[in-house]
Amino acid sequence: MLLAAFVAMSCGDTTVLTGDEGGNGNENPIVEGKFTRRVLIEDFTGTWCGNCTRVIQGINNVDAQTDKAVVVAIHYGNDPYHYPGVEPLRALIYPDFPDFPLPTVRLNRMTPWTFPEPSNTQQVLNLISNDADLGLAMESSLIGNTLNLEVKVKFAEDVADDLRLVVYLLEDNLIYQQENYIGSFMGGVNPIPNYEHDHVLRQTLTNILGDPIEGETTAGTTISRTFNMTVPANIANAANMNFVALVVGSDNKAINSRAALLNEEQAFEQNP
Repeated sequence: MLLAAFVAMSCGDTTVLTGDEGGNGNENPIVEGKFTRRVLIEDFTGTWCGNCTRVIQGINNVDAQTDKAVVVAIHYGNDPYHYPGVEPLRALIYPDFPDFPLPTVRLNRMTPWTFPEPSNTQQVLNLISNDADLGLAMESSLIGNTLNLEVKVKFAEDVADDLRLVVYLLEDNLIYQQENYIGSFMGGVNPIPNYEHDHVLRQTLTNILGDPIEGETTAGTTISRTFNMTVPANIANAANMNFVALVVGSDNKAINSRAALLNEEQAFEQNP
């Protein structure tokens, strides 16, 4: 994956160009004191869903153009990685349907990704910016079979909205065949044997719709929440665990999100 960020400065006007080495991407003005705004991609998918590989293509193309996408693969249905706690989120997105029509993709939780094909990345890139009112940072460790995770939220401005925190535990490198009806993906092989499934949702450490953020949400304030737990039994390899945290508002839209690896100690992505 080729990633680049080019900074151009002139007459006090600073912009960041996020894209590939050819300069393709979005120009995002830096707002002093604000945070990097990442884009959340929640991909409702299944190993049995042959049309879902076109979404995988789209996500791969996004990842080739930016490192600011936060991906969660939520497996659904008759699937070895089906996450049973997804129902409240399904009901939020599709209140009039008893099931998910797959593939389904949401950006920042509530915005449909229109035709998630490899050529349609601009809708995703347009949601990345450097002007977020809040930022997130995580720190985790694994001691024996005990997982420790701290999630911090910092505010650059007063945020009066009713905010909720969502924290996901994901797992990478899960090997299982993948149905594939898309001829341009993996040479049209169907099913794809021994396919590596990444960003797979294994556990929600909060309510899937979010736990209320308690305390002051005013400029300069940092709120922290700590999770201490035994590694869930459904985790195949604890070394492949990783995390996603997001803050949603009263409209259920993700205001900002961030991904973190196990044993990573993050700083806030705050502009100088």
